[in-house]
Amino acid sequence: MSSQNPDMRPHSAGGGSLTPLRADVWEHLLRAAITVALLLLIYLTVAGHVFQPLYRHFDTQPWTQTLARPSIIWAVMGTLMLTLRTALWFRYHPFAAAEDDDAPMLTVIIPAFNEGFMVEKSIDSVAAAHYPRGRLEILVVDDGSMDDTWTYIDRAARRHPDLVTAVRFERNRGKRAALAAGFRRARGDVVVTIDSDSIIDHGTLLAVVGPFRNPRIGAVAGRVAVYNCHQGLIPRMLRVRFTLAFDFLRAVQSTYGTVYCCPGALAAYRTSVVREVLEPWINQTFLGAACTYGEDRSMTNFILARGYDTVYQRTAVVHTIVPNTYKKLCKMYLRWDRSYVREEIRFAGIVWKRPAVPRLIAVIDTVVTNLRYPAAYAAMALLLYASMHDPLTIVRLLFVIGAMSMLTMLYYLRSERSWDVVYGVFYAYYSFFTLFWIFPYALVTARAKSWLTR
Repeated sequence: MSSQNPDMRPHSAGGGSLTPLRADVWEHLLRAAITVALLLLIYLTVAGHVFQPLYRHFDTQPWTQTLARPSIIWAVMGTLMLTLRTALWFRYHPFAAAEDDDAPMLTVIIPAFNEGFMVEKSIDSVAAAHYPRGRLEILVVDDGSMDDTWTYIDRAARRHPDLVTAVRFERNRGKRAALAAGFRRARGDVVVTIDSDSIIDHGTLLAVVGPFRNPRIGAVAGRVAVYNCHQGLIPRMLRVRFTLAFDFLRAVQSTYGTVYCCPGALAAYRTSVVREVLEPWINQTFLGAACTYGEDRSMTNFILARGYDTVYQRTAVVHTIVPNTYKKLCKMYLRWDRSYVREEIRFAGIVWKRPAVPRLIAVIDTVVTNLRYPAAYAAMALLLYASMHDPLTIVRLLFVIGAMSMLTMLYYLRSERSWDVVYGVFYAYYSFFTLFWIFPYALVTARAKSWLTR
């Protein structure tokens, strides 16, 4: 990270606004457009027999029939799941932020390893955030960095002696160990974790602690935006992808109190709950191998297992650096997918402890989401087979990818009125043709411990 341009600034909007319409008019228009598009999609997949010609096309061989049937069934299930998610998304509202006079004692932990100048920017953004100074402490843990990271941490600590406490490991011990050191030292009733390559908005701290007024809430996920979105095509595409992942999926999950992952870039936890699960979390293993990455989803699972709700706070915003090359992007997704495999297995046992309605929705969501993998790879095999007999199959495939990406871009436009919407279409093609191999590889290498960036 330290090789990035130190003059970068976070970009909260990419390319300017699409329209001068008032926010309420825009909201009504997008809700109507999404609703119409969904109704059309439901008709085509459920009642319009759109798959009948496709099914007849693959009705020539037993193996093609076997692959086609589950793919079509999943397409119908996926459409109905998208409809349910959309209805829940429309119901989501952010929690009220805390006020100065009721803000809890707060500890912010920033673990850092070979981060360079960005860690200082991260510390400064927390120190400059709106929060009562007598109720805020910042713990920065240098996890044995081998570059100039400690210099920047020390400089920031000297500049904010009333807020910042710096801890330095002699050798690299891993992100979990760095976070654990912060959790053990924390004096706050709430603890917030922020990645050292990320900066927060001015009102983020008061926003992220607001949900803890409800004693049932054990963890809060913040909204992750892209800091370096103008550094190339990949960051621009990820800006759209992150919006759909955070302001759609996590907002949906928040409506039933079961956000599956409170991200390391910005998450808040009830300190008493974290300390209950700290030892099993730090010593977690999977198939006999110590768990390193995926500490954020792991902690979320531990908190859900304790019976607490996990929610999303749209108004708590962090800007984080994302990969700007294909190699770095693959490494990030490999880490995420490996931890996804491990934690999905754990969640399958935890979900049954949830209250009845959240349990039902989470089970349906988990089943449909995970069935997309066998359905998608079965569909790819069928498409390869079909393209050998009819080259126009590829053209049809490209059209379908574009059409579905245009639908999801309506969801993006509801969150962000930005010209960057076009990069969401690019991402749909880019991910289909260049990232399809990552999940299968992550599945067979789920025990791997390498962080891939250390």
